[in-house]
Amino acid sequence: MGKSNAAKGRYWKAHLRCVGVLLLIWFFVSFGCGILFRDWLDQSFPGVGSAPFGFWMAQQGSIICFVLILVAYAIRMARLEDNLEHDEEEAK
Repeated sequence: MGKSNAAKGRYWKAHLRCVGVLLLIWFFVSFGCGILFRDWLDQSFPGVGSAPFGFWMAQQGSIICFVLILVAYAIRMARLEDNLEHDEEEAK
């Protein structure tokens, strides 16, 4: 039973680390690219269609990134749950 609790502890630590990293990426893309670095993005990269790149990142790029974050979260959590089940089977 102790090993099962240790496995659950590793699971939650990895889960919180994953969520923290994904939230930092989300913050950087939504706040950083949309607000803080908008002028630099407009000057450094060509626009998308008729919109400047900084505006596009604030409107569309952040949404695309958010969907990719959701996919990455689902894949990572599936792997973590598989590892937890494998650890619990070994403990039995």
